[in-house]
Amino acid sequence: MKKLSTLHRLRAYVGRYRARLLLGALCVSLSNLAAIASPRFLKYAIDSLGGSISKEKLLAYSALIVVFAVLEGIFLFLMRKIMIGVSRYIEYDLRNDLFAHLLGLSRRYYQNHKTGDIMSRATNDMNAVRMLLGPGIMYSANTIVRMIVVLFFMLHIHVTLTLFALATIPIVSLAVRYFGAVIHKRFEKIQEAFSEISARVQENLAGIRVIKAFTQESSEIEQFKRLSQEYISQEYIHKNLGLIRVWGAFYPMLGALLGVGGVFVLWFGGREVMAGRITLGDFVAFNAYLGMLSWPMIALGWVINIIERGSASMGRINHIFDAQPEIKDDSVSVSPVPFILQDKSGSRSLPAGPVLSEIQGEIEFKNLSFAYNGTRVLRDINLRIPRGATYSIVGETGSGKSTLINLLARTYESTDGEILIDGLPIQKYPLRSLRSQMGYVPQETFLFSDTIRENIAFGVEEASQTAVHEAARLAQILPDVEGFPKRFETLIGERGITLSGGQQQRTAIARALIRNPRILILDDALSSVDTYTEERILTALKEIMRGRTSILISHRVSTVKFADQIIVLNQGSIVERGTHEELLDRGGYYAELYQKQLLEEELAGA
Repeated sequence: MKKLSTLHRLRAYVGRYRARLLLGALCVSLSNLAAIASPRFLKYAIDSLGGSISKEKLLAYSALIVVFAVLEGIFLFLMRKIMIGVSRYIEYDLRNDLFAHLLGLSRRYYQNHKTGDIMSRATNDMNAVRMLLGPGIMYSANTIVRMIVVLFFMLHIHVTLTLFALATIPIVSLAVRYFGAVIHKRFEKIQEAFSEISARVQENLAGIRVIKAFTQESSEIEQFKRLSQEYISQEYIHKNLGLIRVWGAFYPMLGALLGVGGVFVLWFGGREVMAGRITLGDFVAFNAYLGMLSWPMIALGWVINIIERGSASMGRINHIFDAQPEIKDDSVSVSPVPFILQDKSGSRSLPAGPVLSEIQGEIEFKNLSFAYNGTRVLRDINLRIPRGATYSIVGETGSGKSTLINLLARTYESTDGEILIDGLPIQKYPLRSLRSQMGYVPQETFLFSDTIRENIAFGVEEASQTAVHEAARLAQILPDVEGFPKRFETLIGERGITLSGGQQQRTAIARALIRNPRILILDDALSSVDTYTEERILTALKEIMRGRTSILISHRVSTVKFADQIIVLNQGSIVERGTHEELLDRGGYYAELYQKQLLEEELAGA
């Protein structure tokens, strides 16, 4: 029952290809019927040897055997083509659905699960499930049909002889049940070990820049080799060898049991022929049928192995499907309407995806508190940001600046207090539409291994070259791009490794600007650029911030001093608010931070 529950999710995928599977089942039946015909003609040919026989009759029997053998081969080919093909289609659908589900999961899921483990389930486990759906279903159907058809003809020849032939079947059934359970359990452990290997490799590759920066390549290679040999690979090999031992014992046991049945048939069947109760042709045909049962019985062991592997892997994949996103659209939400991005010239040429016409940009945090893993991060935040205003948020690391923005974008869900946009709780807006209204540059820049153009245009369908060019100009990345041999078609490495930190940040800023968002959020997005470039970017940003709500998060006062209001956070609470001049006059936390940074700049320039 547990196995059926594990595989229950596959029913919907199998149902999509019901017609093809039925056609494949028809080919299974026809191939077995064609195979069954050969022993019948062999019986007639042998029995004819004792009476009137002619060259023509022997040729006719031989021709019929060849014809039905060819038909069997044709239907076997069609069976494999159709049913293995269906398994590929189902794998395609299942893999796409799994990927879509992964993209819909909340950030917390990825914080609690290793990337390597997720990759292992999406690749290695997915292949095991495909094997279950292809060879598993195909050979199961073939085994069942062949056993039914062959047993019918064996019983037709001699009932008692058939019972002797099947005397070992109960033992085979018990063996199949026992070995199936062992294979299932051991394969689950193997997949877990494989996930650990994948996770370890992924972690090393993700940290390759740090490894190279500290010239630790040789050390890491030796450490990984030692760890994999002692803790991972040896365990993985040990568990694989354990599975192979079980699997290796399974086949000889089936062969031995079938051999015992063959001895019974030879002893009893020979006596029946000598007594004249069955003909020699019947006895030869019966043994041919018994031989035809040998492969299904042996294939049964292989099929059981595939099914157990597939069900174990599907159980691991189900763990991902069963994980539900913590943040979902509310049942009542505002309907999105089309919106067109304007470039500098004012031409309406670039579709920016669905946004909300109702959003004007007024943001309000009311009595907002938030705790992460039991630790209070924000405390009683009350803040209203008028439409079109530019607000800056400053504070020490860990003061809650980024958390506040993550709650606004519903990356995390607020549970104590509420966040309003234009007076409406953000839960009432569809997630896709809400986030499409926000141009967000995160603190940790992430670029894809693609061209600079594709990275800037990410999230915008059919972005015009003019729009890409304009976004790059505003982000002050255009001069750098024009200096590259292939300009916007320059391919950057994984995570933008071929670009400097400042170039990566400016590219990320351009990616946010091209969406022409109603709300622009820069989360410490200028930390990797020099003060001169920062000044140029801020000058360009003032141009596009006009008429839209902007939030600047930074630990550098030079970034935030021109804002309409500056919000100072300390230990999750708002401790000061006002303009740059007002906060300096108060001589509080902000003034101390400003004086400290001025001193640091003087020391750096000395």
